[in-house]
Amino acid sequence: MLHISYHASHEQFTPSDLLKYAIMAEKAGFTACHSSDHFHPWSERQGQSGLTFAWLGAAMQATRFPFSSIIAPGQRYHPAIVAQGIATLAEMFPERFEIALGSGEALNEVITGEPWPEKPVRNLRLLECNNIIKSLLQGETVNHNGLVQVKEAKLYTRPLNIPRILCAAITEETAEWAGSWADGLITIYKPSEDLKKMVEAFRKGGGKGKPIHVQIALGYARDEEKALNSAHEQWSSNLSERSDLANFYKVEQFDKQAQSVTKEDVKSKLLVSSDTKKHLHQIQEVKQLGVENIILHNVCTYQQEFIEDFGRDIIPFLK
Repeated sequence: MLHISYHASHEQFTPSDLLKYAIMAEKAGFTACHSSDHFHPWSERQGQSGLTFAWLGAAMQATRFPFSSIIAPGQRYHPAIVAQGIATLAEMFPERFEIALGSGEALNEVITGEPWPEKPVRNLRLLECNNIIKSLLQGETVNHNGLVQVKEAKLYTRPLNIPRILCAAITEETAEWAGSWADGLITIYKPSEDLKKMVEAFRKGGGKGKPIHVQIALGYARDEEKALNSAHEQWSSNLSERSDLANFYKVEQFDKQAQSVTKEDVKSKLLVSSDTKKHLHQIQEVKQLGVENIILHNVCTYQQEFIEDFGRDIIPFLK
C-alpha cells in the first residue's frame, strides 16, 4: 500500500496548530503523518521548535492513522532515551509508529556543548546508536563503550512488535551504506534520474525489498503569488546543499545564507504552484519508483487549504 503522509513541520508551526492539521489531514484522506524534529528552526521567520516525542503522543491519541518521525541520536538524544520513546509510543499505539535515524545537523545538536563531529564520524555514531536502540527494543541489557556510552541499560516497557528503524540519507553514498543495516530508507525529492540513483544505491547496498520513503517539499496556496511569497519567506534558508547546511549551528547563519536567495531561486529548487495537477504529476513520478510512502511537505503557511485541496484533487488519484 502506498501511503501519502502529511508532513508535520515543527520548525514552522506550533504544536497545537500541528495537532489540528494532523487531525484535518486524516479526515481529508492522507493515510499517514510524518513528524520533523528540531531544537531550533531553520529561520527566525519559521520561529518554532516543539518537542517531537511529546507531540507524537498527543497526535497519535487524537487520530488513527500511522506516524513516522526522524531523530538524530547520539548527541542531543541519548540512544537509550530514543529507544524508550520508541517503545512507549509503539506499546500505546501498536503497528502505528516507525522512526528514521539520521546523522543530524549542528543547528540542533551542538546545544549539548560537545564538539560537532565530521560526517564520517557522525555516520559511525549513527550506526552505533541504531545497534543500541535495536538491542534495547529486543529486551537486552546494554553496555557500550564507543562514540556513545551506555551502562546497564534495559527497557522494561517494550512493544509486542518492534517498529522498523529507517535511515535518513541525502547522498547515494549514505544510501548504499544504509542498505546494509537499516530497515528502510527515507530521502528527499530529487529530479527523477537522481532519485532513481538514490533508490538503486540503497538496494545495491542491501536494501532490496526494504521500504523507501520520499519527502517532497513543495509550495502550495490557492493563489500563485501567495504561494511563491510564502515559499520564499519560509524556505529560502533551506535551499543550499544539505551537506553544507548540516554544519551551520546558529539560526542567524541560515538567515544570512538566505539573503541572496531570490524567488526565482526558490522556483528552481522546488515546485511552487497553485495548480494541483502540476503537483499530482510530480508525485506520480515518485510513485513510479515503487516507494512505500510519499511525504508531502507544503513549506507555505497555508496548511488548511493545502490539506483540503490535496485531499480532494490529488490523493484519490494515487490510491
